[in-house]
Amino acid sequence: MLVLCLSTSLLSSCNCIVMMAKGNHSLITEFVLLGFSEKRDVQAVLFMVFLLIYVVTLLGNAGMITLIRLDSRLHTPMYFFLSSLSFLDICYSSSITPRVLSDIPASEKVISHSACLAQFYFYAVFATTECYLLAAMAYDRYVAICSPLLYVFSMSSRVCALLVAGSYLVGVVNATIHTGFALQLSFCGSSHLINHFYCDGPPLYAISCTDPIINEIVMFLVVGFNMLITSVTILISYIYILLTVLRMHTAAGKRKAFSTCASHLAAVTLFYVSAASMYSQPSSRHSQDLDKVASVFYTMVTPMLNP
Repeated sequence: MLVLCLSTSLLSSCNCIVMMAKGNHSLITEFVLLGFSEKRDVQAVLFMVFLLIYVVTLLGNAGMITLIRLDSRLHTPMYFFLSSLSFLDICYSSSITPRVLSDIPASEKVISHSACLAQFYFYAVFATTECYLLAAMAYDRYVAICSPLLYVFSMSSRVCALLVAGSYLVGVVNATIHTGFALQLSFCGSSHLINHFYCDGPPLYAISCTDPIINEIVMFLVVGFNMLITSVTILISYIYILLTVLRMHTAAGKRKAFSTCASHLAAVTLFYVSAASMYSQPSSRHSQDLDKVASVFYTMVTPMLNP
């Protein structure tokens, strides 16, 4: 009889603990993006600036694609990569900017849990693809300047298509890994405020009720690997390009070589420096305001400048 009473008491206690646990970790179905300043005048300025950036991004990249398709003289590997980059930048910017524009004037910037993870997934796909596509473009310039006689054979249409398709494949794999681990996170009833203007890994990890150390390690290793491989490829390509250009005898040849590479190198530098500042440290050490500024550069400014 005593054992039965003790068992009943223990079972009741366990049920209470489970109910308390469920109450403390209620299922989150939506988040609130804090975005930028709450001041109306600042929001109006940001809306106009971001709208202008997005319109220029769409027109510039769409114009680049149209021009390359219409002019048969531009049907070369370099312009194939440029048109691929323009299409990617339209998708990349469109995964972030329209949502930001709709959220700025809104009183509550609410996004559902599924929509948040979907935005995180597509953003990761396009951002990773951009890294590898920029590396492929640097390799294309290396072959064109350092081995011009072999350029037609080394950069055939099949090789170019494989490089672009491979970039997208790596992007999909990378995004699937991060989103899969993000699905394992739990969010308490009070941890639904994302101090950012879109759904990304570090801001989500910062509000998770569960320890995000595994997510942060995976992000650091995978993103670090992707950035290391692509940045080293770009760096080595440009070192060889620089050495080749310095050996050129004509000033016109040097100017032509530098003109085809300078803009690409500038865009690459802006993209990698701003992205590295976001993903090179744990979410607990992030300055949210600095993260937002850096994110504006590699999600909005770089796609606008690429054309």
